[in-house]
Amino acid sequence: MNKTIRRVSVFTLLLVFALLLRATWVQFYEATALADDKGNRRGVIKTYSGPLGNIVVGGSAVTGSARTTGGDLAYKRTYEDGKLYAAVTGYSSQVYGATQLEGVYQDLLNGSDSTLKSPLDALTGERATPGDVITTIDPDVQKAAYKALGDKKGAAVAIDPATGRILAVVSTPSYDPTVLSTGDGAAWKELTGDPDKPMTNRALRQPLPPGSTFKLVVAAAALEDGLYPSVDVRTDSPDPYRLPGTTRDLANENPSAPCENATIRTALQYSCNNVFAKMAVDLGQDKVRAMADRFGFDDTSQDVPVRAYPSVYPAGMDKAQTALSGIGQFDVTATPLQMAMVSAAIAHDGTLVSPHMVSRTTDGGGDVVQDYDHDPESKRVVSAATAAQLQSAMRTVVEQGTGTNARIDGVTVGGKTGTAQHGENNSQVPYAWFTSYGTSDSTGKQVAVAVVVEQSDAARSEVSGNGLAAPVARAMMRAALED
Repeated sequence: MNKTIRRVSVFTLLLVFALLLRATWVQFYEATALADDKGNRRGVIKTYSGPLGNIVVGGSAVTGSARTTGGDLAYKRTYEDGKLYAAVTGYSSQVYGATQLEGVYQDLLNGSDSTLKSPLDALTGERATPGDVITTIDPDVQKAAYKALGDKKGAAVAIDPATGRILAVVSTPSYDPTVLSTGDGAAWKELTGDPDKPMTNRALRQPLPPGSTFKLVVAAAALEDGLYPSVDVRTDSPDPYRLPGTTRDLANENPSAPCENATIRTALQYSCNNVFAKMAVDLGQDKVRAMADRFGFDDTSQDVPVRAYPSVYPAGMDKAQTALSGIGQFDVTATPLQMAMVSAAIAHDGTLVSPHMVSRTTDGGGDVVQDYDHDPESKRVVSAATAAQLQSAMRTVVEQGTGTNARIDGVTVGGKTGTAQHGENNSQVPYAWFTSYGTSDSTGKQVAVAVVVEQSDAARSEVSGNGLAAPVARAMMRAALED
């Protein structure tokens, strides 16, 4: 063989070898990326080639799958009581993807999760039988919250303090995920263009100024720090309180309330702004922030398992701003989930159990894939002694103070109202808040709730945590604690 032919042969072999390498790379390394590409319709076809697994509430599936009547997608997602559970399930759409639990557990629900595959499935690449998601949601509590909120724009969350199980997640106005299942463009445009934002999960993903409900956090910081040894010791709190470095006096909602030098108990009972504004300044923003963070504020990775937006206690404030932060204003924001966590930790003797709304996931045969109820994470937020004092002061709020609409026969209830300013110079209707815990007198069972009402048909002068939010919390606690 002459030299030229030999060189051509070697070059040809190198080209063949390079082609084989490239083919191997595409087949084994890029195949996954190509299959997962949003522009590759094969993934959608595969997802909806058979019935999906279900999301289960109270032992019954609130999702389903139905046969389609044309096209290359054999099935579509369906929902039972879609509006009631939208803040829990989210939606699974052939066009717009998946959100909430539908999105978090998409692979498990469509059978592509590797934990579901048998050795034969893994070898053949066949889709396994889809699994199910078993939630912690109590249908009675969910329905009570949804009914009580009614036409109001708002949200509510209920938590079992001892276990961290989320019993209700409600956001209103809501929407029916079924209308998005097949990618109805008109429905999508209507929902995304609605100024009331029905697709926003207000319970988990819309932090708002918490108003006076944040005073529980400031009180906890003061007791833990030793600034005041008891909720029944008089504070050093002039009324009115002049914001440091300004000529502005901070007023109280009730001018006749006994807020001058009031105890923490009395200050929570009458929601005295002067007491908690000065308390925040005396503690300093760093100590208040440290306590807020222990309750869960500023956590950017809070998964329940849906990712919740962080509640925020701001940094870099001057003393006047720190004073306003002490009454849940300035740039303090919180979700209903966060404020329910505050009440849950206080009710559970100062220990916060990690909140979660999925009990377990199962495979196609019903066997447990992952158990979230077993040994959930917990942390001590405040001492048991501090928690007991705050429980007592919160009971005074409901029994004799601003939260009387949360009273329930046969249940010991402690709570805190809040009315937060909204808009520049409080030009818009304020937000009405209520957070509380309830303990059944007969069984000892507990629940913690938080409710925010952003907007209602009430006159501005009638907007209050006790008038709008406390009745919703009462309905939820009653549903959760019924024997």
